[in-house]
Amino acid sequence: MAIALFCMIVSSGMGGVSLGMIIPLVDNILADRTISIPGSQNVPEFIVDLVNKVNSVPKPVLLNWLVLIVALIFLIKELFLFFQTYFMSKLGQSVLRDVRLAIYKKLLALSNDFYSTMQTGALVSRVTFDVGIIVNSITEGLTDLLLQPIQLVMYLAILIGIKVYFSISWVLILITMLVFPLIVYPVIKIGKKLRKISTSTQESMSDINSLLFETIYGIGVVKSFTAERYQIDKFQTHNYKYFKMLMKSVKRLAIISPLGEFVGVICMAIVLWFGGKEVVEGRLSAGAFIAFLAALLSLIKPFKRLSRLYGINQQALAAITRVFKIMDRELTVKDRSDAIAIVGFKNSIEFKDVDFSYMQGPLVLKKIKVSLPKGKILAIVGLSGAGKSTLVSLLPRFYDPTVGSVLIDGRDIRDFKVSSLRSQIGIVSQENILFNDSIRNNIAFGKPKAGLDDIKKTAKAANAHDFIMKMPNGYDTFIGDRGIRLSGGEKQRIAIARALFKDPPILILDEATSQLDSESERLVHEAIDRLMVHRTVFVIAHRLSTVEHADKIIVLESGGIVESGTHAELLEKSGVYKRLYEIQFKLKAAF
Repeated sequence: MAIALFCMIVSSGMGGVSLGMIIPLVDNILADRTISIPGSQNVPEFIVDLVNKVNSVPKPVLLNWLVLIVALIFLIKELFLFFQTYFMSKLGQSVLRDVRLAIYKKLLALSNDFYSTMQTGALVSRVTFDVGIIVNSITEGLTDLLLQPIQLVMYLAILIGIKVYFSISWVLILITMLVFPLIVYPVIKIGKKLRKISTSTQESMSDINSLLFETIYGIGVVKSFTAERYQIDKFQTHNYKYFKMLMKSVKRLAIISPLGEFVGVICMAIVLWFGGKEVVEGRLSAGAFIAFLAALLSLIKPFKRLSRLYGINQQALAAITRVFKIMDRELTVKDRSDAIAIVGFKNSIEFKDVDFSYMQGPLVLKKIKVSLPKGKILAIVGLSGAGKSTLVSLLPRFYDPTVGSVLIDGRDIRDFKVSSLRSQIGIVSQENILFNDSIRNNIAFGKPKAGLDDIKKTAKAANAHDFIMKMPNGYDTFIGDRGIRLSGGEKQRIAIARALFKDPPILILDEATSQLDSESERLVHEAIDRLMVHRTVFVIAHRLSTVEHADKIIVLESGGIVESGTHAELLEKSGVYKRLYEIQFKLKAAF
């Protein structure tokens, strides 16, 4: 920015010098007059000698030199203009790079409750569209903010210099000073409207992005329900709303420049009328008046650019507000100042009188009290919506309890650093998220330098090695967004291999074997059995036959524990667990 500012000053200075050439060009050469110095008794002698030498040079020679000097000045001006443009663009793109990275880091740091209230497309719009508007205000707006005031000051100085040197009437200066500022009021009014409209425009773009993400993610559902027309109509509505907002913004931004030029033309007309009379009546030289007009014309452009800059900045302020709503968002799950790292655990994991609600809503979990010794398996069962997944999400601190605490070896997990806590936990869920990367990188996720031999060993333990070797590029095969090129069973085995490779002492299995065919389920079960060895495991399962061998089973209903015990103990109680078990047994027999 400092380099760009220097280039602006040099470029503007060269423009002023070239403008100053108009007076000697017209008066001294074309009008065949000599250069005179008013009040020469107060001028240094070397300047007087220089002026005398210039006056003694033949006019054709002086014209040749003047043309060469003007050409050289313009070359320097344009060269520095190039560097100014380059470095301001580099500044803008550097800000774009850094702000996007800062937002991305913030998005990764934000807790899960933030994502439960935000649309994916809206977040993407903040990182792409909104940040792009901010960068435009830097590359274009900041350039004008720095350059145009420099040019305004320089051309005003030239105007005043011409006035003093050639005794131009103060009326011309006063007209300029009074008429030009008249543009400020309507520009401010338009700018305020622009900020509101720009906010609506950016929100409309968020809606478009959200709908686009939903459509791509759910394209199979859209096609199976032949809902293409319905989705097109929704997209058209959002698209047209964005178009209307954008055109309102364009209309107001576009009117600023003509308005500035119109005010400038009025000023020019008045100055031309007053100044023309001065020239006609012989009180002012044509060269001085032309230089004054040229400087006045040069003033119009900075005024126009600064007026338009106000509109651009109002748009940028709307985008900045939206971006900083994310940047300033408080983390609900974060490390305490005295947090320590956890390295494994010795005795047990305990949920102690835990209540939990989402976003201060109704309680999802109520008075949860359960303890699991190290190396044991806890199964969590219950109907959909009972709070099973919510309960296990408290262990890696995706959320913190509203009341109560989760303890490891008797110590609140909030006393541990979040990263060290999560490093102790592996998760395999029903809908495993795989990334558009190679199978190798998906298994060793977050560890790009992991050895292939270790990855293969893990894949074999997860019953994944055989199908991986049948892929076009083996472990280097890219699997597409969300692992779309893999079957459900293959995805599950990759996810199990990923958890195995992490080798965590604590394991969470959330419906890890649902919706699989018999052969895939068998392979996945074998892999899970290997995964569970010597680990403390929390298992969520709808199919109760998969949790019969758990060391302890708890039954959730409406967010609370209504039963607990082993499989055999719960069947003897003839309660909720037995009822669920009998229903599933009958359904299995029916099919």
